[in-house]
Amino acid sequence: MTASPTFWSIDCAEGEPDLFVCMSCLNEVYRSKVPAACPNCGAMSAFEPFTLEAIKDWGTAELIEKAQQALNDTPFSTSETDTKLQDVPPSVNQPSS
Repeated sequence: MTASPTFWSIDCAEGEPDLFVCMSCLNEVYRSKVPAACPNCGAMSAFEPFTLEAIKDWGTAELIEKAQQALNDTPFSTSETDTKLQDVPPSVNQPSS
């Protein structure tokens, strides 16, 4: 049995990029949230924000499709098991060496 990933919600200001892409594998994208570790490649703290238009400029067809699906999904809402990004210790937010 595989455990589902733990997500951190990210509050994005109106007009700011809210699609977060894993910069390690460039194959995962989430809207207004990021997993503790990428479910595809396992990278931690590797997600960066982009707009759909920016992803369309450089993303693969699969990534663009995932980004469009993420935009169509209901915006992320926090639950008791989720952690706000600002509540995560700074050491977790730093890129691993």
